[in-house]
Amino acid sequence: MRVFPVYAPKLIIKHVRIFVSGVIWVKDLGRLEFDKGRFLLPREQCLPQVKQAILELNQLIQSQHANEAKTA
Repeated sequence: MRVFPVYAPKLIIKHVRIFVSGVIWVKDLGRLEFDKGRFLLPREQCLPQVKQAILELNQLIQSQHANEAKTA
């Protein structure tokens, strides 16, 4: 488990792309799980800011994959 003391989307995405599946902890958001290079929404209720952060991170991951496909 990697701990991020601040919400830094680019660093978080870099970590997810390297490890592909696992768990991270982000201050003020809590525990976030990812699998196959995508963040998973928690099964139980979560705070709106957590859901928004997960959607933002997944969108950034998807846009990076699209940019790589264009350049390849």
